[in-house]
Amino acid sequence: MDAEVEWQPPPGSWASSAARRRNMQAIRSRDTTPERLIRRLVHAQGLRYRVAARPLPDLRRTADMVFRPVRVAVFIDGCYWHGCPEHYVPPKTNEGYWSDKVIRNMARDRDTDQRLIEAGWTVLRFWEHEPSAECAARITSEVSSRRDSAHPVGKQKP
Repeated sequence: MDAEVEWQPPPGSWASSAARRRNMQAIRSRDTTPERLIRRLVHAQGLRYRVAARPLPDLRRTADMVFRPVRVAVFIDGCYWHGCPEHYVPPKTNEGYWSDKVIRNMARDRDTDQRLIEAGWTVLRFWEHEPSAECAARITSEVSSRRDSAHPVGKQKP
């Protein structure tokens, strides 16, 4: 067996160590526990939706849940990655890179919200630490009210 060689990050890598790289690569971008819990509760209320879908085809951004017929996009944001005012803790290693990344994520979130609103969508954003039942109730309420206003009682769909 060859003598152990000290690990070096690939050129341009953000990883400060092999262990850090493995840890960061294991972080899920979809199907997180909060997302799954909220989806399960919303589904139990009889609502159907798209998972990790683009609300606007020309916008390369995905919402965690998309209710296309009523134009509701739901995002469940991770406290670290999206800069939660209550729980965000600045990184201790490679601080510049990670802090800048979170700032870029926050700016992208605001841009996404604005573009969706301008296109007539309702945007619902929740933090991963918010109670799943409360998030699901707000989603159900918003989707139901938009559905009801689109098809008032007594009027038939064409």
